[in-house]
Amino acid sequence: MKKVLSFIAVALVATMVSCGPSAEEKAKIEADAKRALDSAAAAASAAIEAAATEAAPVDSAAATTATTAETPAH
Repeated sequence: MKKVLSFIAVALVATMVSCGPSAEEKAKIEADAKRALDSAAAAASAAIEAAATEAAPVDSAAATTATTAETPAH
């Protein structure tokens, strides 16, 4: 009797696993993944823009200092 019940349990588990996610569940998973990728891309873009904005004044200040140092005193 144990063997029969074990066989039925294995058959039920195999049936449940083989069904997999429905089309609706697949669409939800894909939408969640797209939302996560879009969010990560937006965060990366904002970080790059912030770094560029932050670095721009430093670069122009360095250029001003270099230009001043190159000008000979009279």
